[in-house]
Parts: sequence; structure tokens; C-alpha cells
Amino acid sequence: MKRRQFHKLMTGLAAGALTAALSIPAFAAEPLKVGFVYVGPIGDHGWSYQHDQGRLSVEKHFGDKVKTTYVENVAEGADAERVIRNLAKAGNDIIFTTSFGFMNPTLKVAKQFKKTKFEHATGYKLAKNMGTYVSKTFEGRYVAGYVASQVTKSNKIGYIASFPIPEVIRDINAVQLALNEYNPDAELKIIWVNSWFDPGKEADAANAMMDQGVDVILQHTDSPAAMQAAERRGKFAVGQASDMSAFGPNAHLLSVVDEWGPHYIHQVQAVMDGTWESKPMVEGMKEGAIVIPGFNKSIPADVVTHAEELIEGIKDGSVYPFTGPLKDQQGTVRVPAGSAMTFADLEKMDWYVEGIDAKLPK
Repeated sequence: MKRRQFHKLMTGLAAGALTAALSIPAFAAEPLKVGFVYVGPIGDHGWSYQHDQGRLSVEKHFGDKVKTTYVENVAEGADAERVIRNLAKAGNDIIFTTSFGFMNPTLKVAKQFKKTKFEHATGYKLAKNMGTYVSKTFEGRYVAGYVASQVTKSNKIGYIASFPIPEVIRDINAVQLALNEYNPDAELKIIWVNSWFDPGKEADAANAMMDQGVDVILQHTDSPAAMQAAERRGKFAVGQASDMSAFGPNAHLLSVVDEWGPHYIHQVQAVMDGTWESKPMVEGMKEGAIVIPGFNKSIPADVVTHAEELIEGIKDGSVYPFTGPLKDQQGTVRVPAGSAMTFADLEKMDWYVEGIDAKLPK
């Protein structure tokens, strides 16, 4: 073959190859895989429900750039470790574990899957590839405690508590501090149900309290059972984690709502950008992580006005419940005047503030 003919042939082949290459569609980037582990069912209408709303916000925001997976009703302990490890094995790029009892299982799996990012809600242990995040629910509880102090007629306020961990203890204390400030005659009655989600136990606790004269119920458990019980008996209740007004239109004073969507969207974007880092993240009303969507129309206008002022004060830092002087229930000064508890202090809280007439479970 002559050189000129050979050159034409090679030129034609090269042009054809280029045309073929250009006609092949480019492969889309693989979606980022995001896993979630929930302690309760997503239908609890409380804690796990609200975390799942955050997951759905991630899907809505990123579209086909992400693929999310969740596992619900995961018991704290060995079962949690198995679930978290399976999500890591499945190639999830970041895994959010959303209950205090998932802390040690998350840490153990994180040490085994060092390329995977992990974030644990409400805990305090960190690793190079494991961060923590928590919302300042005590801010909302303080506002709820104020409102409860003003609408109670019996001066008996009830609190349904899950487990005696710092998160729950500091929220109970925030309510009592509001009572101390705005209605010292009010009494806080506490029932521990040793469960995050058990509608039967929660309803029984609510009814037991109302039998003792309680007319406002708060909770750190996840079902709307207490709200429904209060509705049936003409009492008031405060919603937990999500807006529970639909379960007791007359009973519902307010709800302390966790808004997880912004956090999840921000952290997923950080993984995409390669800027994610292990650190403790603490967010509250100022950041929009804790929200009180509205108040019962039966609450006096001046009470609502002051509640809204408290919310603004919390946002701008002029109101902080855990400011000294603070005494424990034995009268010992724990926080002197002119000082305030840091969040690191609150993470270790294992004592009741002055005014609570009950023993803290071990």
C-alpha cells in the first residue's frame, strides 16, 4: 500500500474512532450512599419519625446524587453493631446513628471501616472518621416549662422520662428551672418508663399522673400516647421531637420540634466536597435545629408573648437556663453566681436541680 493511501486510511480510522467516542454517553457519577439507623419505628411520630423527615429532606435536596437507606426499630447494643456494620459493608459513604445507646457500637464499627464517615446523635465519643451531633432540646423544654407554669391550675406538672442519661436529666432540669423562676409553687412529678418508644407504658404513665392531679404533661419519649391520653381527659400536653398537635388539638400546648434536615444536608454536602471532618456539633434554636411551631390558642396572649421573648432571648444568648447560681436538690451550689454551665458540663449532668423532690434512678 502506498504511503498516501495508508495515511488516508489511518486518518479515516482516527476520525471514525473520535466520532464513536463522542457518541458514547458519559457515565454519571455514582450516587453518594447515606445510611441511617433508628431506635424506633419511623411511624412513632416522634424522634425516629423526625430523623426520617431529615433523611427525606436529603433526598429532596440532592435528588439522584444520593441514595439513602434506613433501618428502623434497632435495639441498642449488639443488634445495633450488626446493623451498622452491614450498612458499612454495603458501601455507605456516611452513616448516621440516631440514639444514645448506639454510641459504642458506632465507635467499634468506625474503627473497622476507616474510609466510611460516621456521625452519632447525642453521644460524646469521637474518632478520626466519627463525629457527633446533638440538638439543645433543653432550650425548648425551658420554654415549655414556662408555659406549663402559667397554664396549670393544679400546680402539678408531669414528666414522662425514658432513661436516666444526661440528655434526659438536663431537659428535666430545664423544666424545673423554669418552674423555679415563674411558679415556685408548681411541683414536677417524674415517671421513668425505661423505654424510648412504648405507647402502652407512656399512656399508663400519663394516666397515672393525671390520677394524681397533674394537668400538664411533658415527655422525653417518642409516641403521641401521652398527648392522646391528655386529650381524652381534658388536660394539656407538650409534644416531643415532632409537631404532635394533630393527636390532641385541644390538649396540645406546644411541641419542641427537632429539625434535622439542615444538619443532614450540610454534612452530606461536606462529604461530597471532601470537607467533612470529625467534630462535635451542637445546635439549637439559634441554628434552627430546635423549633416551637406554634402555641395553643387557649394560652393567654401575654404568656405567648413572653414565651416568644424567651425564644428570642435564647437565640441571642441573653437567656440561658443553666446560669448560676444553681443548686442541686440537696442545696449544694453546683454553679456559682456569675458562671454558667458549658455544654461539656451538661453532657455529664447526673444530678437534679433544686426543687425536684424525687430520686434520680441509677
